[in-house]
Amino acid sequence: MSDRSQRRRDLTRQEIKQTARNQLVTGGPNAISLRAIARDMGITAPALYRYYPALDSLILELCTDLYTDLRVACEVVRDQVAPEDHEGRLLVMVREFRRWVLSHPAESTVIFGPPLPGVDQFHQQCQDLSHAGVQFGQIFIDPMLALYHQGRLPVGKAIVDAHDHAHGDVPPEVYTYFLLKWTQFYGIIMAEAFGHLSWAVADAEPLFEAEVTAFTESLIR
Repeated sequence: MSDRSQRRRDLTRQEIKQTARNQLVTGGPNAISLRAIARDMGITAPALYRYYPALDSLILELCTDLYTDLRVACEVVRDQVAPEDHEGRLLVMVREFRRWVLSHPAESTVIFGPPLPGVDQFHQQCQDLSHAGVQFGQIFIDPMLALYHQGRLPVGKAIVDAHDHAHGDVPPEVYTYFLLKWTQFYGIIMAEAFGHLSWAVADAEPLFEAEVTAFTESLIR
């Protein structure tokens, strides 16, 4: 395949994914279909199948793009904080994570809600260090690891071996701490995003900020 043909193919794949994302935003996850994408692009379904033979292969790449978008958004705010301020970098990324999820409800439903075809496959590939999901998690692990080396991370007993989860350079106790804090932040963000706190509060931000404060107060000074 010539370079020109490859570029044309890459551009078409990008257009297919953007069309799928448009369908997602306007109609929700169930609105995504290869036939609907072909119709919106003005091509035949068989022509589309040359790029994505099944919906799950398209969803798999869409998940990769969405995780990359989320990671980049967090990195942008992180890089506005001094590199030596590991605590500050963590906090702005956690807040950006919440902001992105709340401002992208349809996209968040795909990557954090009930799995669509292709999402399970995406999660099963998280053993690869180049995987978009692993790279997203790594930007949170890195400052935690730096705090650990400074003696500031109140790690406890290791219950998860990082070597089994594509983080071989991270001590198991640090990986355990990361998972515990991740599930706390993740839980409150997703509960808010999917409306599971609406019965209790009109604004869940104070609950989220209380979790942020609890994290900062737990660090060793």
